[in-house]
Amino acid sequence: MRIAAIQMRSGPDPKANLAALEPLLAEAAAAGARYVLTPEVTMAFAENRAGLADVAAPFDADPQLQRVGELAAQHGMYIHVGSLAVPLEDGRFANRSVLFAPDGATIATYDKIHLFDATIAGLNAYRESDTYRGGEMAVTVPVDEFILGMAICYDMRFPQLFHALAQAGAGLMAVPAAFTVPTGQAHWHVLLRARAIETGSYVIAAAQGGQHANGRATYGHSLIIDPWGRIVAELDHDAPGILVADIAADQVADARARIPALANKRPFAGPQALPL
Repeated sequence: MRIAAIQMRSGPDPKANLAALEPLLAEAAAAGARYVLTPEVTMAFAENRAGLADVAAPFDADPQLQRVGELAAQHGMYIHVGSLAVPLEDGRFANRSVLFAPDGATIATYDKIHLFDATIAGLNAYRESDTYRGGEMAVTVPVDEFILGMAICYDMRFPQLFHALAQAGAGLMAVPAAFTVPTGQAHWHVLLRARAIETGSYVIAAAQGGQHANGRATYGHSLIIDPWGRIVAELDHDAPGILVADIAADQVADARARIPALANKRPFAGPQALPL
């Protein structure tokens, strides 16, 4: 199966972001992609909660999502919107990933579980929980011969999620992201490769990249990694573009047979606290 990651530089205007996305989707379709992943916050990368409230539409009536469904049917491919903000009843948002089938139907959604609340040296504090409500359910879904496991950005730091997805049959892990530059330089490649190696899975990571209108800077460097942990395709920059690679289900089976970590996993008690 041929897959593609789309790298973007989204701003606060959903209409402008959709206009930027459409030709990239067409380019991926022309390259023969069957499954395409876009970044986190594809449809609106607003400055704050108030900015999102100005542009976020109800999930069932979002015009940008409706258009993406039409494009999935037009191109005859799976389109995975990495995430968008969906208004919730408590005034916050779900950071929601949405998968469209080649007939344009919505077949899966996933709300980001792990929220990034942190202070990074030299930068402002990030408190996603002020704006978003964390999800509670891991999600897998068939995509042709693969089972797709859904994650978003900060989720990549929590290997137990990826182990659960793999044990549920996922052999392709989607990680749309809007990674900061300092953490991207330090951790982006190693974390994503680790998740691939630990689970014997392909990992596709579609990133935001560059200086955004909201003042944020993101790392870019979208990746596709094979089940042995090798980077098979990378955008080595932070500019918008597409990344394409061919993947094969037998490579997942081969990696898991060579290093049967999932099969060898055992429950354990503890840790036991010993006296000093």
